Amino acid sequence: MPISVRRTPLSCRTLVVVAAAALMSVLVTPATAVTPPAAFTAPAPGQGPPGRESRPVHSYADAIRESVWVDTGLDGDGDGRTDRVAADIVRPREPAANGRRIPVIMDASPYYACCGRGNESQKKTYDADGRPVQFPLYYDNYFVPRGYAFVAVDLAGTNRSDGCDDVGGRSDVRSAKAVVDWLNGRARAFTSRTGSEPARATAWSTGAVGMIGKSWDGTIANGVAATGVEGLKTIVPIGAISSWYEYFHSQGAPLYDANPSWLSEYVNSPEARARCAAVQQRITAGTPYSGDRTPAWTERDHVKDAHKVKASVFVVHGQQDLNVRAKHFGQWWDALGRNGVERKIWLSQTGHVDPFDFRRAEWVTTLHRWFDHYLLGVDNGIDREPMADIERSPDRWTTDRVWPPRGTAATTLRPGRGASAGVGTLSLAPARPGATETFTDDPALGELDWAAAADRSTPSKAAFLTRPLGRDLRISGASKVTVTATPSTTSAHLSAVLVDLGPDTIRDYGAAGEGITTLAHRTCWGASTAGDSACFKETKAKTADVGFNVVSRGWADLGTWADPAKGRPLTPGRAYTLTLDLASADHVVPAGHRLALIVGGTDRGLLDAPATRPTVTLDLARTSARLPLVGGAFSFVRATSGPVADAAPPAARGAGVTAPRQIRPIPGGFPR
Repeated sequence: MPISVRRTPLSCRTLVVVAAAALMSVLVTPATAVTPPAAFTAPAPGQGPPGRESRPVHSYADAIRESVWVDTGLDGDGDGRTDRVAADIVRPREPAANGRRIPVIMDASPYYACCGRGNESQKKTYDADGRPVQFPLYYDNYFVPRGYAFVAVDLAGTNRSDGCDDVGGRSDVRSAKAVVDWLNGRARAFTSRTGSEPARATAWSTGAVGMIGKSWDGTIANGVAATGVEGLKTIVPIGAISSWYEYFHSQGAPLYDANPSWLSEYVNSPEARARCAAVQQRITAGTPYSGDRTPAWTERDHVKDAHKVKASVFVVHGQQDLNVRAKHFGQWWDALGRNGVERKIWLSQTGHVDPFDFRRAEWVTTLHRWFDHYLLGVDNGIDREPMADIERSPDRWTTDRVWPPRGTAATTLRPGRGASAGVGTLSLAPARPGATETFTDDPALGELDWAAAADRSTPSKAAFLTRPLGRDLRISGASKVTVTATPSTTSAHLSAVLVDLGPDTIRDYGAAGEGITTLAHRTCWGASTAGDSACFKETKAKTADVGFNVVSRGWADLGTWADPAKGRPLTPGRAYTLTLDLASADHVVPAGHRLALIVGGTDRGLLDAPATRPTVTLDLARTSARLPLVGGAFSFVRATSGPVADAAPPAARGAGVTAPRQIRPIPGGFPR
């Protein structure tokens, strides 16, 4: 899952089931799943429209547990033979004994041995004969008794697989795609890593596959879906990357340790580390720190291949995820929509957190119905329900029939000069020609420092504020900020941040846990064995009372003004025009609050500083923000005219989420 956050003095987003016995049989005849009525029951009240659902009728304790090694057709480690990736499988015994075939839920990951999965950092375990015992997370415990197989795939180079991990490249994606092909009878697999005894899945697998996973795992699901592989019916990417370039760079500006080669070293098995030096060298050479786009980055870009996606997509993302930032879900969501892909989305207030740990009961129910529909063909109505669930405040959710909602329109807001230097206005009216604001890059400060002083003159940023709102104003989608900037040096990085100025209680996404607190007691979600428990620690929201809330942010190297794929030195004193892409967001700025646009230089802990510390002058007449407002320009006019609404008593200015401390990024977060 890609990476953790890195901020200096601030705090960090560290990186990274009601007992039902066993599950149901997914009865299928050769190709299309048709499950007998006995395997289903009507959902409980409040679980959606009347329909059927898979039930836990199979024994988890007696399930078949096995491992196969699937031939990827690649020789990533150059040892003269094609690489095999390990796939650990758990599936109910009863359907196979009766000649019935079942669908597969699959999580392909680099983390099963090195780091662990989930809030409790679970790893795979094996018995003395090498058979799988523990499958991390609850997917196996819950879904195997309901008639699904669960397959946990070790990416090439990790755990018990051959090859080398290449951090989102061809080997990563092919590792998982080959397993989908094998489940559909199109690829070879063997019962051992080096042996010749074949393993076949077509006797027990329908070929219908749903991929799921958080962070790096969800990224693999995106990548496999973008190949258009037959048999992949749905994916559930959670906090997932859509383009690896955007994980390490933002429009030429380096984010964190902006080269992925060290990640290969981090997740590769000890054996792979000894044989994969050449692969790491190729990764380093192909992904330069300069931020220039290269063929290696193109290979790791799934957004460009969204037109190939045939699977439905259920996206889950934290809007305050500063590991896999919100731009990833936004650009992927928009590309899928342009290509007519069936979609659903949950957006939380958390950072890099799985929905099992911020909305557990609702998540298990929803995921159950999602897989029943897309893998079993159950008409339970989930495809006709509201498209989006959005967390408005801790544990308070709203829904939208479509997302962004109908009536959302891009609206151009203009910065203007104010009474104090560096503190201007934000309205529909353009600034007068010649109006400017100036700031000097200070790498010791970042967005939380800027926001805390949004209405005060400070040298490190330029802030532009609306008047206090008379009505709520909703932003829904991706924003863009166009600046015309004159630097004093040959290099400059820019940050643009949208901020809701006003008191609120939010999830403390900057603290350890990134918006959740892990509790001691456990709840159980499925069936357990001695070696694989279905019981997991509960969580609750960790909240913070704040005086402002960062809504969205974006970063860029001004040197990419002419070509987004290649930076170049700047001429001091010359004006350059550049558009920064801000992350997608859905946020309501309440009546009584103000909306602020802040432009600064280095965003501490999120953006590496440039070689120089430029002073930047903004031409306000040629600077603007294009925001997706629900109701468009009319809603902005209504919110910023007429009586000003009373705001709640303000929290102390400067109060906010814990500022993340600087840490080295790890996809998926540090193990926990």
